[in-house]
Amino acid sequence: MKKQLPVLAIALCICFISCMNRVDAPAVSAATQKNLDANRAIMKTFETQDFSKLGDYIATDAVDHSGEHGDIKGLDSIKAMFVKSEGDIVNPKIDIIKELGDDQYVMSWNTFTGVYKTDGMGHKAGDTLTMKSLDVSRFVDGKAVEHWLLMEPGDVMKMMASMQPKMAMDSDSTKMKKH
Repeated sequence: MKKQLPVLAIALCICFISCMNRVDAPAVSAATQKNLDANRAIMKTFETQDFSKLGDYIATDAVDHSGEHGDIKGLDSIKAMFVKSEGDIVNPKIDIIKELGDDQYVMSWNTFTGVYKTDGMGHKAGDTLTMKSLDVSRFVDGKAVEHWLLMEPGDVMKMMASMQPKMAMDSDSTKMKKH
């Protein structure tokens, strides 16, 4: 009986804890909810590859600071970048791991997956893409006006390595030469 007492005590504690009233998460403001909804809708466009309604969620003068060659300014340019970047991926999917938002910013930690259609940047057609990132967007009146993309260093290094010329030792083994 004494051996069963600790097990009984643990079971009662678990039962007691599970029956306690939990405090519900605080309600978010209408502006925060609108920002979260807009951010999710933008993410969804990558899965559907239908960018026709981006103007509902992104301001016409928005700036995306995550462009391959610097800032991308304006809704039309951002939309063109989305079309270009997604044109090489089949079955794109974004899973939101965690998101935080307020009346001005939404931060979303995501896993992006898909299959490459073509060869390039260190991958072959048919290879699977899996990338984690943190998207930070600033909103005004429920529309994104700025965006930053922060990627995991390992994912960045894979992309950078594929873009560098391959190096090999010179015949005298003291110098490196480009191939």
